[in-house]
Amino acid sequence: MGTYVATPKSVTRKWHVIDAEGRVLGRIATEAARLLQGKHKASYTTFIDTGDHVVVVNADKVKLTGRKEDQKMYRRHSGYEGGLREERAKDVRQRRPIRLVEEAVRGMLPKSKLGDQMYRKLKVYAGADHPHAAQQPTSLEVA
Repeated sequence: MGTYVATPKSVTRKWHVIDAEGRVLGRIATEAARLLQGKHKASYTTFIDTGDHVVVVNADKVKLTGRKEDQKMYRRHSGYEGGLREERAKDVRQRRPIRLVEEAVRGMLPKSKLGDQMYRKLKVYAGADHPHAAQQPTSLEVA
């Protein structure tokens, strides 16, 4: 008897919706990363993308604990000398609120081509509406 190894053809993907309103950012990100990687499935294989699609709605109403709103810094670099740009979380929330969730989830995925493939299955929306109703996503309750 051998060990079961999932193949890309044998993977069935589901769609999940996570409502981020009033929820803590880290808890949403860990649940989304777990679903994107496929760790909730019995057929989880480390080197195959067995994960599901995740839609996060109300990303602009996500909660940051403690003083992270004022102290957490988001950094990006243009590639040029002196091109480092820093922004506080409260400024990022005003300018582009979906970035808070996207970067939190991205940081929890593998840093490889496989991680990029998993990240492409994440859809984040600032409001309550999303265009993925045709996929019949199941609603998930995050603590």
